[in-house]
Amino acid sequence: MDIHFLAEAHAAAVWADISGDGVVKSTANPFCRTRPINATVRISPRPDSELQPRAHGHVHLSVKRDGPRTAIDTLRQAGSSKLLFPRRTGPEIEAVLLNTAGGVTGGDRFAVDIEAQSGTAMTLTTQAAERAYAAQPGETGVIRSSLLLGEDVAFNWLPQETILFAGCALDRSLAVEMAASSRLLVSEILVFGRGAMGETLTCGTFLDRIEVRRGGEKLFLDAIALHGNIAAHLERAAIAAGSGAMVSVVYVAPDAEAYLGPLRAMLPETAGVSLIGADLLFLRALAQDSFALRQMLIPILVRLTKTPLPRCWMI
Repeated sequence: MDIHFLAEAHAAAVWADISGDGVVKSTANPFCRTRPINATVRISPRPDSELQPRAHGHVHLSVKRDGPRTAIDTLRQAGSSKLLFPRRTGPEIEAVLLNTAGGVTGGDRFAVDIEAQSGTAMTLTTQAAERAYAAQPGETGVIRSSLLLGEDVAFNWLPQETILFAGCALDRSLAVEMAASSRLLVSEILVFGRGAMGETLTCGTFLDRIEVRRGGEKLFLDAIALHGNIAAHLERAAIAAGSGAMVSVVYVAPDAEAYLGPLRAMLPETAGVSLIGADLLFLRALAQDSFALRQMLIPILVRLTKTPLPRCWMI
């Protein structure tokens, strides 16, 4: 763009000269032009996508056995990702993940790496629902999470909802490597738009992948890919029949089969649970909104964990 600067310098053509006798005299300013200033400057602004702030966050946590309790071994955190550790009364450690950026938009990068050493017990949750905001064209937010579980570990991955806004672009994955004697519970809730505001996901991109490996071999893989008019896709009877929220639950433990019947009795018609192998349960449920989904989900998670959910779930 061309920006022109025009100015008349005549007003500055007179200056004050104070002599030694204190008399103020007006005289011509020898340093001032009397002709108009006419200059052209070429400014090439950067594209809007380069001007948009980017959020980055990374946490690495390793926990160890300290007598009867689980304790922090190492903790590193950077950028917009923080971990808090509420007070506890039992042997398990609870970690609460915060995103100080307030959400995820195009170009953001977040990573969570957790190592649970042998004999530890841990629950990880989030302070609040994660928000996938509208992104600029060609920009995608990325979240990469990994869990490494040693022998005899009990780990609960229980983040609160992820809310997809219209125009969002989010690529997310959770990779778990676990020992044969470990136990794992994963719950991931998706909310399709802000229903109370009448928002419809007429455009957006959401990619999600949950992979569980045990002893180096693939045990479970679930992938979701939503593009374009997400709302129209979810309206299809064979997909979600217009549901506004969904949850996926993975439970890997020796007693998985014993929960199959009780969980089926707790589920509505819009949900199902299956036993995959001898020790893996997979549950998926749909609901009209996140409130209805929580009413169904919380009793199930309490039953599987045998403990109350983290307090931030109750706020």
